[in-house]
Amino acid sequence: MPEPAVLRTVLGDHPHTAPLKNGDVHSARVRLDFLPVSPIHRAFAPMVRAEAYDLCELAVVTALQAVAHRRPVVLLPAVVAARFQRGCLISHASRPIRPKDLAGSRIGVRSYTQTTGMWVRAHLAEDYGLAARDVRWCTREGAHVAEYTDPAFVTRHPHTTGLLDMLREGHVDAAVLGNDLPQGDEFVSVFPDAAALDELWWRWHGYMPINHMVAVAASTCRDVPSAVRESYALLRRARDSVQHLDGAPRPTMFGFERLRKPLETVIDACLAQQLLPRRLSFEEVFGPAREVLGKDAA
Repeated sequence: MPEPAVLRTVLGDHPHTAPLKNGDVHSARVRLDFLPVSPIHRAFAPMVRAEAYDLCELAVVTALQAVAHRRPVVLLPAVVAARFQRGCLISHASRPIRPKDLAGSRIGVRSYTQTTGMWVRAHLAEDYGLAARDVRWCTREGAHVAEYTDPAFVTRHPHTTGLLDMLREGHVDAAVLGNDLPQGDEFVSVFPDAAALDELWWRWHGYMPINHMVAVAASTCRDVPSAVRESYALLRRARDSVQHLDGAPRPTMFGFERLRKPLETVIDACLAQQLLPRRLSFEEVFGPAREVLGKDAA
């Protein structure tokens, strides 16, 4: 039997990636060589700029920008991280602010292109009619895709402190936090009914807001397409190995058609927020993956 293809792989630590990392789900045809990158977003720029990995978790906004700017990555129809986002917008408990009062305010976010920030802005527009340009966005980092330029209403903040210190010191009125969302009562949610609104959104749309998907280097798809197909099958097997309650929100989604409407929703939001230079078609986003996986990949 021939030696398995080895793919340099970066995936976050999720219940559905654990079986891949511990070897419970494996294949004789491909071996995923996991590389430690933490936090996971530090893998995004090397992936889209230099094909640093063969297979890599990638934020959906970064992935769409990479497609728009013709970077050498192929987006697979695989969502490996999703979450409710309204609770990620916080203010300091001593200076609480509500969504209706955010116009003209300063909101801190790691990067304007951060996917959590995109969803927060989409929810503000959907729930309160607040457009991205109505707020002053204060960032600490630029985009992972080098070709992207922030809109004029985004400012790189000169302070070297983190977002929580910026909130404490009053440099911003609110901030978007993701995996680093603080616990305790020092900070409060800007959305007063975040959990209830998130549940209503999920019941209406039928999925959790997409955070991270999986991308493959274009050179890997060209050189070892069979290994890419086997890797996609492994991702699905690992997802299926994790017990899930029927009728409960699920942080994963697979398949071209399953992702059609969710991706169109994300593209609409990205256009409204000046995150994309033009509207991407569904075929432009997933056409390269269809060539590798087959058009009916579930």
